[in-house]
Amino acid sequence: MIANNKKLDMPSKPKRGVGKANGTFGELLQGVLSDDSDFLVTLPIESYSYCYFYARDTDSIRILPMSKKKSAILASKILSFYKLPTGGDILIKSELEEGKGLASSTADMIATARAIENYYNLSIPVDVLERLIREIEPTDGIMYDGIVSYYHKEVKLMKYIGECPPMTILGIDEGGEVETIEFNKKAKPFNKEEKKEYENLLSKITSGILNNDMTLIGEVASRSALINQSLHPKRTFEDIKRINSAINGLGVITAHSGTYIGILLSQLDTQHDWKVKQGEYELKKLGYDVRLFNTKVQHIKEKFHV
Repeated sequence: MIANNKKLDMPSKPKRGVGKANGTFGELLQGVLSDDSDFLVTLPIESYSYCYFYARDTDSIRILPMSKKKSAILASKILSFYKLPTGGDILIKSELEEGKGLASSTADMIATARAIENYYNLSIPVDVLERLIREIEPTDGIMYDGIVSYYHKEVKLMKYIGECPPMTILGIDEGGEVETIEFNKKAKPFNKEEKKEYENLLSKITSGILNNDMTLIGEVASRSALINQSLHPKRTFEDIKRINSAINGLGVITAHSGTYIGILLSQLDTQHDWKVKQGEYELKKLGYDVRLFNTKVQHIKEKFHV
């Protein structure tokens, strides 16, 4: 019996911070410029990492899965930077496979930062976030909306280019994993002429994005994928190229430092659904599962063309 009919003080649901960040499907373009700076052009997709943060009265971070150590390190750096309590529990759930070129670790870290922002009502300036991530690993520029060119080794924005066009990617994973930090230690065997070509490709894809020209975007992505064969070859490249031509896709897209490769299709194409079906059929004949990805489109689709 409860005296005086007072309402019981039930424990409230613990406060938590929630954050999410999208991944990328490889890169539209990645290479080295004439000044020897490494760069990439992002391709954001509608696949995400989600993070849940709970403050805890200790001086350490606990994280699940335990393999997400980079996110735990970033959380500690953010809390120390803002002179906040340094304890917390972090849970990460991700739709992005690790070591595949989908920006999984960067998405985990950005989602973690946003969960801490949400919990403590912070607004972390992007230059502060980049400075802290720079101490951990090269990154993919996904803290910016739309498509950007990015100095991934320096963790520094080159240029915001524009909105991402509405595209579908028919992707296959060739298997294995690539460790970002180790990959970026590899010397790039590109000569002077190839570096000049990368500058021309950057100019072309910038024009393609600004002019909503998906055909040009696909051409640049295909060329970048081909040049990358000398650095991190995909064994299915010629087959993917053949299938892309057979279904009249936009082009070949690759995870330059990962294991995924795919075909770009315009979602505005009147034959989009047929091309997806036929492309899946042909790719499965290669002996791989096919995964469909959608690009992350910020605003209207009608202005894009092929």
